[in-house]
Amino acid sequence: MSTLTEAPPPFAPDVPETKPSRKRGRWTPYWLLLPGILWLVVFFALPMIYQASTSIQTGSLENGYKVTWHFATYWDALSEYWPQFVRSVFYAAAATILCLLLGYPLAYLIAFRAGRWRNLIMILVIAPFFTSFLIRTLAWKTILADGGPVVGALNSLHVLDVTSWLGWTSGDRVLATPLAVVCGLTYNFLPFMILPLYTSLERIDGRLHEAAGDLYAKPFTTFRKVTFPLSMPGVVSGTLLTFIPAAGDYVNAELLGSTDTRMIGNVIQTQFLRVLDYPTAAALSFILMAAILFMVTFYIRKSGTEDLV
Repeated sequence: MSTLTEAPPPFAPDVPETKPSRKRGRWTPYWLLLPGILWLVVFFALPMIYQASTSIQTGSLENGYKVTWHFATYWDALSEYWPQFVRSVFYAAAATILCLLLGYPLAYLIAFRAGRWRNLIMILVIAPFFTSFLIRTLAWKTILADGGPVVGALNSLHVLDVTSWLGWTSGDRVLATPLAVVCGLTYNFLPFMILPLYTSLERIDGRLHEAAGDLYAKPFTTFRKVTFPLSMPGVVSGTLLTFIPAAGDYVNAELLGSTDTRMIGNVIQTQFLRVLDYPTAAALSFILMAAILFMVTFYIRKSGTEDLV
């Protein structure tokens, strides 16, 4: 019997595999980052460099300013306006603490107890953003007006007697006092505290609460050992988002306060727009930025969390 053998296939030369070019894909992330980098350079870095050069200039608006490396402007500004710096930090810290005390229960309610009302409460939380910051602050002049229902209720409860003794109010008046400024700061920046807290609390697995209950932990123990530690990223984020803008705010102190409640933001605004002392205003801005940066860095390190919301 004869066997048929298949002819071998024709010889095919080895064709090198073509690999996709990586050069084009290597630069894609940088091209995507380019608009954001340009935005930061044009609207952040360049103004910062300009303000830094302004802070070491001498001269006047009529004769012009020249860079003379006059660093004594920083010391002069700090030695003259240090009470406003201390007052700004104190008001911002008080408003931040009040926002935390008011915002944490509300964020907890939205995250764990709101149910079908969650969306409605969230809309109410962000509703102040639908109006102007200026209008919201002016509304507090009506709320805290002399002879109004709020002042009358505080008088009947003898609350103003205590706040006057502490120096927060002046007699039977709330407007043009530290209490009015702190109330305005608390109201305007409260949503910045609630939203990060809600986001952090919502991430907590509910089974952890059930496990704590199975281990016979009381509700307060569960909150202290489970809920609050896991919500620390939201606490840190909320306090930073509240304290930083509150420390540099000037609208609340301008509209709700007096000359005795002026914050450093009011001084900077006056130096820039009224006195026209640009080097002093720029130096004050950099001192405020450096002080806030130092406090924020220290606070983040002491908080023990790097997972910020």
